[in-house]
Amino acid sequence: MPSDSPSQPSLRIATYNIEWFTNLFGRNDVLQADDKWSSRYKVNRRAQLMAIARVLKAVDADAIMIIEAPDTGGDRNSVRALQNFAEAYGLRQSHALSGFESHTRQEITLLYDPDVVTAYHNPKGARSNGQSIDRAPRFDSKFRYDLGVDGQRAVHTFSKPPLEVALIHKPSGKALRLIGVHAKSKAVHGAKGAAAVKIAVENRTKQLAQCVWIRQRVEDHIAAGDSVIVLGDFNDGPKQDGLEESFKKSGVEVVLGDANKPATHLKDPNAQIWLDPMQGWALSSARFYHAGLGWYVNTLLDYIMLSPDIAERATWRIYHPFDDPKCFAHDPLKNALLTASDHFPVCVDLDL
Repeated sequence: MPSDSPSQPSLRIATYNIEWFTNLFGRNDVLQADDKWSSRYKVNRRAQLMAIARVLKAVDADAIMIIEAPDTGGDRNSVRALQNFAEAYGLRQSHALSGFESHTRQEITLLYDPDVVTAYHNPKGARSNGQSIDRAPRFDSKFRYDLGVDGQRAVHTFSKPPLEVALIHKPSGKALRLIGVHAKSKAVHGAKGAAAVKIAVENRTKQLAQCVWIRQRVEDHIAAGDSVIVLGDFNDGPKQDGLEESFKKSGVEVVLGDANKPATHLKDPNAQIWLDPMQGWALSSARFYHAGLGWYVNTLLDYIMLSPDIAERATWRIYHPFDDPKCFAHDPLKNALLTASDHFPVCVDLDL
């Protein structure tokens, strides 16, 4: 484990969006470690698999929320795929856990070390068909909510239902609630002009409703005395685009909660930096090639938010290949981060 102090057991939790991980597996979740191209630009499948394994070993987290995990459906199973991967590359995180099946080819799956933690899928909330206004229904059902955009209470769903995990840290006996998130993307995918604006508004509306839904679940957990960790890819962040002004807040700020209510406000110092755009710099967890600019752009999309009871003795880190000095100085890790995905791992160490 990452702690140097046996008197204070440390737990390391990470989130990592691995670009099109599912395309590295064939039927029955057999690894495709060959020279054929992966879905990463000019990266073959063997190279991407090896890079992912190197990154996961470097992060060395006790539990990793994998975003864009291999899909489940037909002859495919996300848990089996990740466990096959862990066995093939000798990872100590040998067990995996999924929740409600995604409606896409990307799952949210927890990869973890069974010697350090126990974990099981533990969804909360009642089933809802969206006909009535239900608070924080189960994440595989429907949520009726009015964001105040058009005066109508729209019905919202998750294409990738959040993964709710009841996790126990074995050395300390500490129980935690994890909520793995892959929120709706704001991308307009090639649309232009008025059509692009319309799609952007629709996407942000869906995303914000999802974040309200998650925030309601967080508030219920905190009210019950639970220690909560919300982590994953939010496809958003404070002050990231002009449309945010029309909606008052980003989805990230919605899930964090009201800073004037510290008892229920989640903490993520990386997100907090984004709230001050005048400083002229910001952290990032993802790097994309922008065809229009002919340039790589960086943005912060991945977060680990902690409830107040566990946030005070926590340390965050983003494994950025250029901005993290330790990653930049270590060429094998730097190259692996650039080869494995367009996102980079975010982790937090908790002294429990």
